[in-house]
Amino acid sequence: MSIVLKRIYEDEKQIGGYRVLIDGVWPRGISKEKAQLDEWAKELTPTSSLRKWFNHTPERFQEFTARYKKELHHSDEAKAKKKELQDIAQNHRLVLLYGAKDEQYNHAVVLKDWLENQE
Repeated sequence: MSIVLKRIYEDEKQIGGYRVLIDGVWPRGISKEKAQLDEWAKELTPTSSLRKWFNHTPERFQEFTARYKKELHHSDEAKAKKKELQDIAQNHRLVLLYGAKDEQYNHAVVLKDWLENQE
């Protein structure tokens, strides 16, 4: 399974593969043409209240991870999308695009781990 995380603002070389935006809102300053998306998976984003609570605070990342995975696990839409993306990642590179500045403490890191888990 090949899953790559890439910050959409630093995606100058347009990494090849199946490109999925995983943010709830469209990234400011990025045109649809430049993004070259195959899909926008809004159903995989954390809820607004969870995202605001976390606010990219490193001390909250462990708790955020647990809460976010719980949200994903309880969402039938998210579980269906997980299966679709896992199937794609078996034969193609799956590129998860996000807008967060912090590359270590963000929902994309959690989502990649969740997608790679075969449960």
